[in-house]
Amino acid sequence: MQPGPRNSITDVVGFLVGNSNDLNINTGVTVFLADKPFVAAVHVMGGAPGTRETDLLSPDRLVKKVDCLVLAGGSAFGLDAAGGVSDALARMGRGFPVGNMRVPIVPSAIIFDLLNGGKKKWQSNLYTRLGKNALESAGVDFEIGSAGAGTGATTCNLKGGLGTASTKLKSGYTVGALMIVNSLGSTTQYNEKNFWAAFWEFGSEFGGLGTTKKIKPDWTPTKPTFSSTDFDNTTIGIVATDAELDQAQLTRIAVAAHDGIARAIVPSHTLFDGDLIFAASSGTREVQDPDEVVYEISDVAAKTVSRAIARGVFNAKCRDMDIVPSWKKKYEYYS
Repeated sequence: MQPGPRNSITDVVGFLVGNSNDLNINTGVTVFLADKPFVAAVHVMGGAPGTRETDLLSPDRLVKKVDCLVLAGGSAFGLDAAGGVSDALARMGRGFPVGNMRVPIVPSAIIFDLLNGGKKKWQSNLYTRLGKNALESAGVDFEIGSAGAGTGATTCNLKGGLGTASTKLKSGYTVGALMIVNSLGSTTQYNEKNFWAAFWEFGSEFGGLGTTKKIKPDWTPTKPTFSSTDFDNTTIGIVATDAELDQAQLTRIAVAAHDGIARAIVPSHTLFDGDLIFAASSGTREVQDPDEVVYEISDVAAKTVSRAIARGVFNAKCRDMDIVPSWKKKYEYYS
């Protein structure tokens, strides 16, 4: 196995990613789409999720494909980003056909980034505009780190961010991950510079530092000094593959992909996190043995998620309004 040519979720042929942000408010939106509807599923493991249209992704629902997936900052305000995306898709003639109408299917999830130092006193919700702008920017190449929905993301001790990674399997399938890291937990081992995800790193995609030689079995990250009434977190993302799979099979992959969060963030899936993963298939590669393929892709999806999480934090950038340092600033890392 090895990363794809871009080490990006867009190595899964057919998928595009678009970002937009507002640096004054310190927030943003990321969209994930293809040129035609695609099969998607979802699994939630966090205790504080924020979502739109995720119920329809169950295998027993009427609608079997979606037009776009949206990841946004802004907590509940950010759910309006899907409205901007839906409006734009409708103007393109995209959407589920109902009579002479088309209704774009745009499931979305949000992170809480309202206490990250940005100026939040907006007069009207900006996320509709950010969603539209992200859709218009969609392509195979996009910025990672402090970009899109990861613009204002934080972890317990460092800036979070948007990360992506891909893996080309020996069987020929491609798996990609796109993650927004905004966790209550720590992405680094014992608050040192080494990433928990180092066990699955290819080359030096997030520094090539390996793992710390110290083992501290009783170590637990210190929870930030906010009360549970005004502090929430979330790590959300998407895993994608070119294997032709249905919603039930993708749901199992989404479940397994959460292992990638647990391996890269300690602790994870807490009461204060809204951890969620979408799974998507472009369906461009035929599957002969679905059970075998789901088994193989589930394992690789988790590892790819871990790598994407570390890359998001590794590539985060410093800004004056930051309430926590970036990884590169804290460890004075210069590539």
